[in-house]
Amino acid sequence: MSGARLTILMTVDAVGGVWRYAMDLAAGLRGQVDVVFAGFGPEPSEAQRREAEGLGPLDWCDAPLDWLVGGESELAVVPKMIAGVARRHRVDLIHLNLPSQAAGLSVPVPVLAVSHSCVVTWFAAVRDGVLPAGWLWQRRLNRQGLAAADVVVTPTRVQADLMARSYGPMPEVRVVANASRVAAPARRMARPMVLSAGRWWDEGKNAAVLDAAAPLIDWPVVMAGAAASPKGQAVAIRAAEARGEISHAEMLELMCEASIFVSPSRYEPFGLAVLEAARGGLPLVLSDIPTFRELWDGAAVFFPPEDPMALAEAVNRLIRDPARRRRLGQAAQARAALYTPERQARAMAAIYAELCPIPETLRAAR
Repeated sequence: MSGARLTILMTVDAVGGVWRYAMDLAAGLRGQVDVVFAGFGPEPSEAQRREAEGLGPLDWCDAPLDWLVGGESELAVVPKMIAGVARRHRVDLIHLNLPSQAAGLSVPVPVLAVSHSCVVTWFAAVRDGVLPAGWLWQRRLNRQGLAAADVVVTPTRVQADLMARSYGPMPEVRVVANASRVAAPARRMARPMVLSAGRWWDEGKNAAVLDAAAPLIDWPVVMAGAAASPKGQAVAIRAAEARGEISHAEMLELMCEASIFVSPSRYEPFGLAVLEAARGGLPLVLSDIPTFRELWDGAAVFFPPEDPMALAEAVNRLIRDPARRRRLGQAAQARAALYTPERQARAMAAIYAELCPIPETLRAAR
């Protein structure tokens, strides 16, 4: 414990949304909590490494992520590595951004596990819960990790309920909405463009439906994001304009130019890209899934996620009604104000304090 502050170890990866979540949360906690990062999976870029090191020490571990391996044995070194980083930095608490990382973890400090997403809940939402035999170890490992955690955090109530159905009883579950720390995109003169963003190789992002709708939409449709995964999964984008994997800054630039934002996802535990578009005042057209209803009901247009015709009609109605676009963008922006980094940091700091109370001798020194 540094002075009167907790020191926490937070696991990260450089591949998906966990990186943005961890960096934004650590920035929000600055001055309240000292953060040490333990990274897993593919190496971060130099820009990512600099960003992390500006917020706290970064130890990159030579071990994979659970969703990038073919079997449980490849993850056997993970708990030992986490325990080693925790010892070196004398942390007070461990915040894991993959629940499987808690399986087999033996440490003398509290453990909090955040479930941003997982293979098992993905199959529950996208494939009606039919988990292939080759992935059964994922359910077992995640269940062990969830049971080992002192507290489990999810970004939405929908994700918490999906986890309960997928894994059975868990420790206490807290819902803390995600947030985005970057400045809201400054709206410029909007172009006649419909924007969407995602890791399109992921079947849950539903690229095929948006691509099928694109020729039916009156304006060009831009799909930003990777079409191929690190494991070789790929999707073909034929009708929409595929921008490929771009930087976060480039994505925000596109949001400044677009007039409508679409998310066709079938599985989305939260959806940071939707939040960033809403913060910039973009009207939202979203797939009608429970997560988006929980977060954006009353502030977005919804369409059945399997129906490209319905998607195109919803977008075209907005294209032809500028006043409604403006009202819907204002509603999205007002709703986005509920999901602030300050609120997220306060909620997480309160959970940390419950798990690891500051001794009265240190509290008095504040």
